[in-house]
Amino acid sequence: MNNKRSQELYNEGQKHLVGAVNSPVRAFKSVGGNPLFMERAQGSKIYDVDGNEYIDLVLSYGPMILGHGHPKVIDAVQKQVNTGFSYGASTADEIKLAEMVCDAFPGMDKVRFVNSGTEAVLSAIRLARAYTGKNHIVKFAGCYHGHSDALLVAAGSGLATLSLPGSKGVPADAVKNTLIAEYNDIDSVKKHIAECDDIAAVFIEPIAGNMGVVLPTDSFIRELRQITKENGILLVIDEVMTGFRSTFGGAQELLGIEADITCLGKVIGGGFPVGAYGARNEIMEMVAPLGGMYQAGTLSGNPVAMAAGISTLTELKAQNPYDRFNRQAEILENTLLEAALENGIELTVNRFGSMINPFFSGQIITNFTEAQACDTERFTKFFWGLIENGVYIPPSQFEAWFLSSALSEADLEKLKTAIHTAMKMIN
Repeated sequence: MNNKRSQELYNEGQKHLVGAVNSPVRAFKSVGGNPLFMERAQGSKIYDVDGNEYIDLVLSYGPMILGHGHPKVIDAVQKQVNTGFSYGASTADEIKLAEMVCDAFPGMDKVRFVNSGTEAVLSAIRLARAYTGKNHIVKFAGCYHGHSDALLVAAGSGLATLSLPGSKGVPADAVKNTLIAEYNDIDSVKKHIAECDDIAAVFIEPIAGNMGVVLPTDSFIRELRQITKENGILLVIDEVMTGFRSTFGGAQELLGIEADITCLGKVIGGGFPVGAYGARNEIMEMVAPLGGMYQAGTLSGNPVAMAAGISTLTELKAQNPYDRFNRQAEILENTLLEAALENGIELTVNRFGSMINPFFSGQIITNFTEAQACDTERFTKFFWGLIENGVYIPPSQFEAWFLSSALSEADLEKLKTAIHTAMKMIN
């Protein structure tokens, strides 16, 4: 396939952009080769600068749940753009979107809009500490909560007890109050609680999406909710990725739990930069101007983003595509497993609603350690095989694929053919 213009832009971008990209995963380092540069998108398709068409299963890493360029979202955005881009003042749409979000999450009385998932989570850290008067937080190995210092932590050999900075520039002091637990291992959480009486909150992705799609066991997630309540520890559930993706609301509803603080992003902005954190009144009233926990942002509640979010959620509720998502994901899962079996390739598939991820492994993946043991060389060959056959997936074994309501039956047939073809190219 022709990637000449992408190659030219990659070379040109090296001069003034870091690695020619603005986010590391776009650099394609984990799959080799150079990144593709995109030019436009419509519906279920995305098009690169060389004119190649792909069925898009990246969807801007989640927010384009209606597909690209939905006419109702475009109309709402254009109307707002004609009125104004940003005011640094309050607007009625902030209230409307807040009501829609709070109505979808039973444990949320108030919400604060910010500009990204990272900003939502770092604000939730501060809020949890302000509310509890405690300093330590617990996170799970393999769960990604943005690039703030306190949560950008890699676990070393002492997985359940040691916190080591996951990036240069993050001082040890920044993560000294961050404790690492193992996803789906409740004993690793209990150990921290037994050894530390200064834990403000436990942070978790209800469905992990950055070690691939990894689901919690029922006993793990329910016991996590129980022990945090019993010990006066806030449970912060990061639904930046899962919010509105598998039901109109959050994964919490399907898992039968309720967060103390919920973090959101992606879908609620309809493709524009939006994040949010919310909780019951007694917690959120700690936030300025009602309380002493300060957090602010000039572009928070940006009117264009609010318009896109309101339109996206309104249309999403009207479509109610969740049964269809489950059916389509099941078809993809079966196709992936059949194609792997035909070619003697070990593969397991995890999925949750409109999120799905194949792992090149012979075992079920339940945590980050197991995910890291996957055959990433095979994934690399599979990735490029799909690209050559018109399917755009994340350039990493450890990123979720996403479905949109724009995905058609014809798209599904093309996906099935591409998967079988790409799987044959691995051996």
